[in-house]
Amino acid sequence: MSAIPPTVTKASTSGDPADAATSAQNGGGLQAGLKNRHLSMIAIGGVIGAGLFVGSGSGIAAAGPGILVSYALVGVLVVLVMRMLGEMAAANPTSGSFSAYADRGLGRWAGFTIGWLYWFFWVVVLAVEATAGASILNSWIPDVPKWAWALLVMVVLTATNLASVSSYGEFEFWFAGIKVVAIAAFVVIGGLAVFGLLPGSDNEAAGLAHLTDHGGFLPNGAGAILTGVLMVVFSFMGSEIVTLAAGESENPQRAVRQATNSVIWRVAVFYLGSIFVVVTLLPWDSKAILKDGSYVAALDSIGIPHAGQVMNVIVLAAVLSCLNSGLYTASRMAFSLGQRGDAPAAFARVNKRGVPKAAILGSVVFGFLSVFFNYMWPDTVFKFLLNSSGAVALFVWLVICFTQLRMRGIILRETPEKLTVRMWLFPYLTWATIGMILFVLGYMVYDGGDNRQQVLLSVLVAVFVLAIGLVRERRRRGVAAK
Repeated sequence: MSAIPPTVTKASTSGDPADAATSAQNGGGLQAGLKNRHLSMIAIGGVIGAGLFVGSGSGIAAAGPGILVSYALVGVLVVLVMRMLGEMAAANPTSGSFSAYADRGLGRWAGFTIGWLYWFFWVVVLAVEATAGASILNSWIPDVPKWAWALLVMVVLTATNLASVSSYGEFEFWFAGIKVVAIAAFVVIGGLAVFGLLPGSDNEAAGLAHLTDHGGFLPNGAGAILTGVLMVVFSFMGSEIVTLAAGESENPQRAVRQATNSVIWRVAVFYLGSIFVVVTLLPWDSKAILKDGSYVAALDSIGIPHAGQVMNVIVLAAVLSCLNSGLYTASRMAFSLGQRGDAPAAFARVNKRGVPKAAILGSVVFGFLSVFFNYMWPDTVFKFLLNSSGAVALFVWLVICFTQLRMRGIILRETPEKLTVRMWLFPYLTWATIGMILFVLGYMVYDGGDNRQQVLLSVLVAVFVLAIGLVRERRRRGVAAK
């Protein structure tokens, strides 16, 4: 098999921007415009989605303090998947990331299928996040309708991504920075309040008592942990973005190694740390957690003034961060698919700034359509799009696992010196991770309701895309045989 084609063109050694632009155009590659601080913040903030702020209250209500176990289980899963992806990305950084590796390790059909499914997932997310951001902005300035806010947000972030990759990196640096600083402050301030060390706190400072004093640690039984897993697993989607972005940095191998090695503490601090603070500051069955949201309820219990508005600002930053990264990620996956002949050739072309303009516009057009569907037919067309992309995150993780099983041997055979990040206890932990993901998918089907619908519709869409990939592959082989 041929090596995965390089996708990044570094700046010209002459230092002339025009030379670098010409090099990018002629080579058909992206520019290495992301700085180390951009990659560091993308790595840290990429795992923090708006779902952590908005959706964690439902998980706490379902599982009680046991939601900590749910977050820990999903956190372990993410750490293992990221370790596998980091092994492959450090050896060969590329904008196609796991799709390009699946192409190489499993076959063209696999890279085609998972690449387009991942693109589909993120363009639907664009609509979700644009609508969420519009709702917050409309609550501040109600004279501007929600659809106008959604349109404005989409247009601004599209322009940012079209400008240059460094513009995307700069916006993401500040958006992600707000999330990171906010959660870090929440964990520190909340932790002090839990143990009565915060001056002026209104909280009762119950220590660890709330973990067990309202029906025990598992008030709804051990099965609620699995219910919690289903409710929190999708809030972790996005941790893999750094492996796509690393391909446009000056030192992608180092960026991938740092992101992979830091994922453990990122999950521990931002997810487990913040949820631990919530369930120790408040009883898990406090009505305020569901009514106001877990973080607002916790801040209110301490006596932080205007906690709701403060959290709205933070959630808006998280939404814009997710929207910004979603557009970037979708466009880079489309670019990679175009390079491999699995998408229109125009998607693989870059302009003078090293930006894949057609790939960005193609992605954002579907994003605009999704926003339109969300306003016109939220309970029919858009609900179908949402459910049919719902389980794609788990499909992506599953493909990463199977790809790593094959790619380890290829890397060792061809470029063993590039195996600078290694999956632990290979292949046993890889197979164990596959088992965990299949168990979650199976439990989603067993659980019924929206979870079952998400899996079945996502499988239906995956089979449809796979069929297209297999037909294309057969035609390609037929042409080559002539």
